[in-house]
Amino acid sequence: MSSASEREAAADVKTATEAAPNGEHGSWTHRLARRAVRPLLGTPVTPNHLTTLRLVTGLMACALFTFGDYAADFWGGILWVVSAFLDRADGELARIGGKTTSWGHAYDYACDTLVNALFFIAVGIGLRDGGLGDYAIVLGVLGGGGIVVSNILSEAFERRLASGKRIYNGGGGFDFDDLLYLLGPAAWLGWLAPILVGASIGAPVMALISWLKLHRLSADRTT
Repeated sequence: MSSASEREAAADVKTATEAAPNGEHGSWTHRLARRAVRPLLGTPVTPNHLTTLRLVTGLMACALFTFGDYAADFWGGILWVVSAFLDRADGELARIGGKTTSWGHAYDYACDTLVNALFFIAVGIGLRDGGLGDYAIVLGVLGGGGIVVSNILSEAFERRLASGKRIYNGGGGFDFDDLLYLLGPAAWLGWLAPILVGASIGAPVMALISWLKLHRLSADRTT
Protein backbone atom coordinates (compact mmCIF):
# COMPACT_ATOMS: atom_id res chain seq x y z
CA MET A 1 0.00 0.00 0.00
CA SER A 2 1.38 3.41 -0.91
CA SER A 3 2.40 5.84 1.82
CA ALA A 4 0.64 9.14 2.46
CA SER A 5 3.55 11.05 0.96
CA GLU A 6 3.41 8.93 -2.20
CA ARG A 7 -0.33 9.54 -2.51
CA GLU A 8 0.22 13.28 -2.08
CA ALA A 9 2.94 13.27 -4.75
CA ALA A 10 0.65 11.44 -7.15
CA ALA A 11 -2.12 13.94 -6.46
CA ASP A 12 0.28 16.81 -7.18
CA VAL A 13 1.17 15.33 -10.57
CA LYS A 14 -2.52 14.83 -11.38
CA THR A 15 -3.59 18.33 -10.42
CA ALA A 16 -0.58 19.81 -12.18
CA THR A 17 -2.01 18.69 -15.51
CA GLU A 18 -5.58 19.84 -14.95
CA ALA A 19 -7.22 23.21 -14.73
CA ALA A 20 -9.11 23.98 -11.55
CA PRO A 21 -12.82 24.78 -11.83
CA ASN A 22 -12.04 28.51 -11.57
CA GLY A 23 -9.73 28.31 -14.57
CA GLU A 24 -6.55 28.22 -12.50
CA HIS A 25 -3.82 26.17 -14.16
CA GLY A 26 -1.86 23.64 -12.14
CA SER A 27 1.27 22.95 -14.22
CA TRP A 28 4.63 23.45 -12.56
CA THR A 29 5.39 26.53 -14.63
CA HIS A 30 2.04 28.08 -13.75
CA ARG A 31 2.65 27.36 -10.09
CA LEU A 32 6.08 28.97 -10.24
CA ALA A 33 4.65 32.00 -12.05
CA ARG A 34 1.88 32.23 -9.45
CA ARG A 35 4.44 32.47 -6.66
CA ALA A 36 6.52 34.97 -8.61
CA VAL A 37 3.67 37.41 -9.25
CA ARG A 38 2.06 37.22 -5.81
CA PRO A 39 4.17 40.14 -4.49
CA LEU A 40 2.70 42.27 -7.31
CA LEU A 41 -0.80 42.05 -5.85
CA GLY A 42 -1.94 45.46 -4.70
CA THR A 43 0.69 47.28 -6.77
CA PRO A 44 0.12 49.39 -9.91
CA VAL A 45 1.47 46.51 -12.04
CA THR A 46 -1.30 44.96 -14.14
CA PRO A 47 -1.45 41.75 -16.17
CA ASN A 48 -1.38 43.83 -19.35
CA HIS A 49 1.95 45.34 -18.24
CA LEU A 50 3.41 41.84 -18.04
CA THR A 51 1.87 40.93 -21.40
CA THR A 52 3.50 43.99 -22.95
CA LEU A 53 6.84 43.04 -21.39
CA ARG A 54 6.35 39.51 -22.77
CA LEU A 55 5.75 41.01 -26.21
CA VAL A 56 8.81 43.29 -26.03
CA THR A 57 11.19 40.57 -24.81
CA GLY A 58 9.82 38.14 -27.39
CA LEU A 59 10.31 40.61 -30.23
CA MET A 60 13.83 41.39 -28.99
CA ALA A 61 14.62 37.67 -28.97
CA CYS A 62 13.30 37.27 -32.51
CA ALA A 63 15.34 40.28 -33.68
CA LEU A 64 18.50 38.67 -32.28
CA PHE A 65 17.78 35.37 -33.99
CA THR A 66 17.78 37.08 -37.40
CA PHE A 67 21.54 37.77 -37.07
CA GLY A 68 22.36 34.08 -37.34
CA ASP A 69 25.48 34.05 -35.13
CA TYR A 70 26.03 32.24 -31.84
CA ALA A 71 26.33 35.31 -29.60
CA ALA A 72 23.01 36.68 -30.86
CA ASP A 73 21.38 33.25 -30.57
CA PHE A 74 22.65 32.89 -27.00
CA TRP A 75 21.17 36.18 -25.82
CA GLY A 76 18.10 35.59 -27.92
CA GLY A 77 17.61 32.28 -26.12
CA ILE A 78 17.78 33.99 -22.74
CA LEU A 79 15.23 36.60 -23.74
CA TRP A 80 13.04 33.89 -25.20
CA VAL A 81 12.89 31.95 -21.92
CA VAL A 82 12.11 35.18 -20.04
CA SER A 83 9.37 35.98 -22.54
CA ALA A 84 7.90 32.48 -22.24
CA PHE A 85 7.81 32.78 -18.45
CA LEU A 86 6.14 36.18 -18.66
CA ASP A 87 3.49 34.51 -20.80
CA ARG A 88 2.67 32.40 -17.75
CA ALA A 89 3.02 35.29 -15.29
CA ASP A 90 0.51 37.64 -16.91
CA GLY A 91 -2.28 35.08 -16.79
CA GLU A 92 -1.52 34.10 -13.21
CA LEU A 93 -1.53 37.71 -12.04
CA ALA A 94 -4.89 38.20 -13.75
CA ARG A 95 -6.35 35.10 -12.11
CA ILE A 96 -5.16 35.54 -8.52
CA GLY A 97 -5.70 39.30 -8.67
CA GLY A 98 -9.22 39.03 -10.03
CA LYS A 99 -8.28 41.08 -13.10
CA THR A 100 -9.30 38.75 -15.92
CA THR A 101 -10.94 40.59 -18.80
CA SER A 102 -11.94 39.63 -22.31
CA TRP A 103 -9.73 42.41 -23.70
CA GLY A 104 -6.75 41.21 -21.66
CA HIS A 105 -7.25 37.67 -22.92
CA ALA A 106 -7.46 38.89 -26.53
CA TYR A 107 -4.30 40.97 -26.07
CA ASP A 108 -2.43 38.04 -24.54
CA TYR A 109 -3.64 35.72 -27.30
CA ALA A 110 -2.56 38.14 -30.05
CA CYS A 111 0.88 38.63 -28.47
CA ASP A 112 1.40 34.88 -28.05
CA THR A 113 0.44 34.14 -31.63
CA LEU A 114 2.61 36.92 -33.03
CA VAL A 115 5.73 36.16 -30.98
CA ASN A 116 5.58 32.38 -31.40
CA ALA A 117 5.11 32.66 -35.16
CA LEU A 118 7.85 35.27 -35.54
CA PHE A 119 10.30 33.00 -33.71
CA PHE A 120 10.41 30.54 -36.60
CA ILE A 121 10.43 33.22 -39.28
CA ALA A 122 13.31 34.99 -37.49
CA VAL A 123 15.26 31.75 -37.15
CA GLY A 124 14.72 31.07 -40.86
CA ILE A 125 16.13 34.50 -41.71
CA GLY A 126 19.10 33.91 -39.44
CA LEU A 127 19.88 30.54 -41.02
CA ARG A 128 19.60 31.68 -44.65
CA ASP A 129 23.41 31.83 -45.03
CA GLY A 130 23.84 28.27 -43.74
CA GLY A 131 23.29 24.88 -45.27
CA LEU A 132 19.56 25.42 -45.74
CA GLY A 133 20.13 28.54 -47.83
CA ASP A 134 17.06 30.58 -48.74
CA TYR A 135 14.92 27.53 -48.05
CA ALA A 136 15.39 28.37 -44.37
CA ILE A 137 13.10 31.36 -44.83
CA VAL A 138 10.49 29.17 -46.53
CA LEU A 139 10.69 26.70 -43.65
CA GLY A 140 10.33 29.57 -41.18
CA VAL A 141 7.20 30.81 -42.93
CA LEU A 142 5.76 27.28 -42.91
CA GLY A 143 6.47 26.92 -39.20
CA GLY A 144 5.21 30.39 -38.32
CA GLY A 145 2.15 30.08 -40.52
CA GLY A 146 1.32 26.72 -38.99
CA ILE A 147 1.53 28.29 -35.52
CA VAL A 148 -0.88 31.08 -36.51
CA VAL A 149 -3.46 28.73 -38.03
CA SER A 150 -3.17 26.25 -35.15
CA ASN A 151 -3.61 29.02 -32.56
CA ILE A 152 -6.69 30.40 -34.31
CA LEU A 153 -8.29 26.96 -34.52
CA SER A 154 -7.32 26.09 -30.93
CA GLU A 155 -8.85 29.32 -29.65
CA ALA A 156 -12.07 28.59 -31.53
CA PHE A 157 -12.11 25.06 -30.07
CA GLU A 158 -11.50 26.17 -26.47
CA ARG A 159 -14.17 28.86 -26.65
CA ARG A 160 -16.71 26.08 -27.15
CA LEU A 161 -15.57 24.17 -24.09
CA ALA A 162 -16.00 24.72 -20.37
CA SER A 163 -13.74 27.33 -18.78
CA GLY A 164 -10.20 26.11 -18.23
CA LYS A 165 -10.37 23.22 -20.71
CA ARG A 166 -7.59 22.95 -23.28
CA ILE A 167 -7.50 21.47 -26.76
CA TYR A 168 -4.21 19.71 -25.96
CA ASN A 169 -3.68 18.32 -22.48
CA GLY A 170 -0.27 18.04 -20.89
CA GLY A 171 1.10 15.42 -18.55
CA GLY A 172 3.50 14.97 -15.66
CA GLY A 173 2.93 18.52 -14.47
CA PHE A 174 3.60 20.18 -17.81
CA ASP A 175 1.33 21.86 -20.32
CA PHE A 176 1.64 21.06 -24.01
CA ASP A 177 2.92 24.55 -24.81
CA ASP A 178 5.67 24.29 -22.18
CA LEU A 179 7.63 22.90 -25.12
CA LEU A 180 8.24 26.52 -26.09
CA TYR A 181 10.67 26.82 -23.18
CA LEU A 182 12.95 24.33 -24.93
CA LEU A 183 13.53 26.73 -27.82
CA GLY A 184 15.84 28.79 -25.60
CA PRO A 185 18.20 25.90 -24.77
CA ALA A 186 18.00 24.82 -28.43
CA ALA A 187 19.45 28.22 -29.37
CA TRP A 188 22.23 27.89 -26.80
CA LEU A 189 23.13 24.42 -28.10
CA GLY A 190 23.11 25.43 -31.76
CA TRP A 191 20.10 23.25 -32.58
CA LEU A 192 17.98 25.87 -34.31
CA ALA A 193 18.36 24.33 -37.78
CA PRO A 194 16.82 20.94 -36.87
CA ILE A 195 14.20 22.73 -34.75
CA LEU A 196 13.27 24.82 -37.81
CA VAL A 197 12.99 21.78 -40.07
CA GLY A 198 10.88 19.98 -37.49
CA ALA A 199 8.60 22.99 -36.99
CA SER A 200 8.06 23.38 -40.73
CA ILE A 201 6.50 19.92 -40.65
CA GLY A 202 5.11 19.76 -37.13
CA ALA A 203 3.33 23.13 -37.04
CA PRO A 204 1.23 22.52 -40.18
CA VAL A 205 0.44 19.02 -38.90
CA MET A 206 -0.72 20.48 -35.58
CA ALA A 207 -2.86 22.97 -37.49
CA LEU A 208 -4.47 20.07 -39.36
CA ILE A 209 -5.07 18.15 -36.13
CA SER A 210 -6.59 21.27 -34.56
CA TRP A 211 -8.92 21.65 -37.53
CA LEU A 212 -9.98 18.00 -37.26
CA LYS A 213 -10.67 18.40 -33.54
CA LEU A 214 -12.73 21.54 -34.15
CA HIS A 215 -14.60 19.91 -37.02
CA ARG A 216 -15.40 16.84 -34.90
CA LEU A 217 -16.56 19.01 -31.99
CA SER A 218 -18.81 21.03 -34.31
CA ALA A 219 -20.22 17.87 -35.84
CA ASP A 220 -20.94 16.34 -32.42
CA ARG A 221 -22.83 19.45 -31.32
CA THR A 222 -25.04 19.47 -34.39
CA THR A 223 -26.10 15.83 -33.98
